[in-house]
Amino acid sequence: MSTPLPPPPAVAAPADSLVTITHVVYALHTLGLVVGAFGTASVIGMFLFGWPSIIAVIINYVKRSDVRGTYLDSHFSWQIRTFWWAMLIAVTIAMVGFVLLPLLGFGLVIWWIGFMALGIWAIYRIARGWLALKDGRPMPVATA
Repeated sequence: MSTPLPPPPAVAAPADSLVTITHVVYALHTLGLVVGAFGTASVIGMFLFGWPSIIAVIINYVKRSDVRGTYLDSHFSWQIRTFWWAMLIAVTIAMVGFVLLPLLGFGLVIWWIGFMALGIWAIYRIARGWLALKDGRPMPVATA
């Protein structure tokens, strides 16, 4: 017979203004992705280096202490992790592609496939987070 799990810790309800700010951050990230997809820049290039996503990450860091203890904290962590993991993966793809570039252009294939996959991953992360926020659900918290 198993023992029952303790109830989850109580989470404070966030202020409406903080929910709005979280929506704005997702909207800014989405704007960066859309401009990259339909503009002259790449999806991941605009996500990492475009002003909408840069502003979004700055807002995340500035307002992070305000969302502590609410389910929005998980969204802020999700948004920040998405940005920094995308940056790390983009640098890795660029370096691997650069090393393999002399091999008959194989580096170009790595860049094309890698950045395309990374763009899809970023779109997925932002969409998944925004949909959860719309439903008032927290995002999974990273462990380690």
